[in-house]
Amino acid sequence: MSEKIRLGVIGLGRAFTLMLPTFTSHPKVSLAAATDPRGEAIARFASEFGAKGYATVEELCADSAVQAIYVASPHQFHVGHVRLAAAHGKHVLVEKPMALNVADCQEMITVARLANIHLMVGHSHSYDLPYLKTRELILSGAYGHVRMITAMNYTDFLYRPRRPEELDTSQGGGVVFSQAAHQVDVARLLALSEARSVHAFTGRWDPRRPTEGAYQAQIAFADCSASLTYSGYAHFDSDEFNRWHGELGQLRSADDYGRARRSLQLAKSTEDEIKQKHQRAYGPYGEDAFRIGANPSHNHFGLFIVSCEHADLRPMPDGIVIYGDTECRVEALPSPAFPRAEVIDELYDAVFCGKPPLHSGEWGLATLEICLAILGSGWTGSPISLSHQI
Repeated sequence: MSEKIRLGVIGLGRAFTLMLPTFTSHPKVSLAAATDPRGEAIARFASEFGAKGYATVEELCADSAVQAIYVASPHQFHVGHVRLAAAHGKHVLVEKPMALNVADCQEMITVARLANIHLMVGHSHSYDLPYLKTRELILSGAYGHVRMITAMNYTDFLYRPRRPEELDTSQGGGVVFSQAAHQVDVARLLALSEARSVHAFTGRWDPRRPTEGAYQAQIAFADCSASLTYSGYAHFDSDEFNRWHGELGQLRSADDYGRARRSLQLAKSTEDEIKQKHQRAYGPYGEDAFRIGANPSHNHFGLFIVSCEHADLRPMPDGIVIYGDTECRVEALPSPAFPRAEVIDELYDAVFCGKPPLHSGEWGLATLEICLAILGSGWTGSPISLSHQI
């Protein structure tokens, strides 16, 4: 294989840093250009990767050397940036959540179709190999139909440094837009049937962080049900259920308890918190600061148990635990050479092989509809029916 996807990047913030080890290690992609509001970040990117740095999104999209664009800007800008990329004939990988409302998702799907480009949504954890392998096991038919999915994730999400709009639900803030997109994606991947309705409860428990920090959601699928629980309030940590492998596959220590809250206490103003957030983005530090440590496991998103007729399947960072009728065994997974390779594999297959991506615009719309239903049901206390599922 000699051809690589020449990738342009819109936004060098935290999402980009999480994908950076993939971009720099995967043989099917090269970083060609980037833009960001922070001039110092653009300058570092251009110097470190021998790439082009642009002051505006328009200039980046007009670069004829760029084949595909990774949209990693804040949620509220996704629709406009996809529109620009499509206008210049660029394939698009847009970060989750796809957008903040159904109409914007539909516009993104339409402009991609009219421009004859591929539109993919991710990274979400439904790309992770443990969940893809679990899906394969279900599709084999060896364990019967999926009947119930249980998912649980407890993190410190709400106490990581945030910009003001990230604490405002109307602007895409809170755990439902940013974290339910992962959990819902994985549940949809494993359910193998369309979601029909959502009944949810949401929590806003800290007036200093005035957005949803937790939710519980019941999703009724055509053939099964899923129960999703998420808390970002930095108390219990569900990585304990994954032998202290973190979300990115890194080994963690239980001794780190309370680190997010302690760090946030050092921020005495909104400006201080924004400075803390910038320290987690690309720019102040280069590629080396975001490398994954030695011997990482696969990415994951907390506890998932898939209850089939003849087994419970539990994806783990290093394999799938199969609790069968008469025995319990582990379907081991090879260690990843680098994280999130599956994202680029799917993008490459779409761009160069013409293979329709699983995580298409329609997929992203279906996930967003469920996220919006979690919010709506949490506010009204009533179940919400779904109409954009695939």
